Amino acid sequence: MPTFTTVDGTRLAYHLRGEGEPLAVLPGGPMRASAYLGDLGGLTAHRRLALLDLRGTGDSAPAADPETYRCDRLVDDVEMWRAHMGLEHMDLLAHSAAGSLAMLYAARYPHRVRRLVLITPNPSALGMRTTPEDRLAAARLRAGEPWFAEAFASFQAWLAGEADFDDVFMPFYYGRWDAAARAHDAAADEQTNDEAADRYFGEGAFTPDATRAALATLTASVLVYAGGVDGGPRPDLARRVAEAFPNAESTVQPGAGHYPWLDDPEHFVRHTLAFLDRDPDAALPSAE
Repeated sequence: MPTFTTVDGTRLAYHLRGEGEPLAVLPGGPMRASAYLGDLGGLTAHRRLALLDLRGTGDSAPAADPETYRCDRLVDDVEMWRAHMGLEHMDLLAHSAAGSLAMLYAARYPHRVRRLVLITPNPSALGMRTTPEDRLAAARLRAGEPWFAEAFASFQAWLAGEADFDDVFMPFYYGRWDAAARAHDAAADEQTNDEAADRYFGEGAFTPDATRAALATLTASVLVYAGGVDGGPRPDLARRVAEAFPNAESTVQPGAGHYPWLDDPEHFVRHTLAFLDRDPDAALPSAE
């Protein structure tokens, strides 16, 4: 397990899996160990994944200063990681909450990003938010599921601020609530640093106008990948995220939730590779 040391002396770890051209991967959560990403549906058969454990998660050391768990404070960790790996520029994939981290990184270090893949990203860095209405609209798409009635009532109450978070509505985050999804969800508590997660989106983390201005000149090609039944982001919000970049496309995986590589690995790998294998200077196809 390779490690490196950041500017403030925090030791960070990352994990190498697979063969081929390197793909740097940032985990979401926020602040969940990269183990939950697995092999990204078999992407390791085509790319050598470098999966970073953000400070305070997985095999990385905790931060001496908890304020450094804030999303914008993690950008320099990513840049030191790139330099440590000896990559002049890199293909970067980010999932969920790490979507905002990747956007901030691309805004600050645009010349270091060759291709950017945002998987079901949280777009807070752009001043965009998933609303309770978005989540409920996506949840209603699951009305035919046997667990729907109980899960929807609890989900609605939580989103209205009338009840605490309840594991009963976790099926809404997965396209298929099968044994693999249950096991994936069951590992979340152990893999997540709750203190760091509470600070990740802290006040001052984002300056959307400045970030949008910086990303408007980004030359890297960008893929924004949404799940058809995911509530955050819904496909229409993912398309709006893509519009923030001059060289971007969005795609929707039918029937997928927040973890599309679990719901249909073959579809996920095929579409992600189609983007990664394309000449970065080639014209983009029409968005789906």
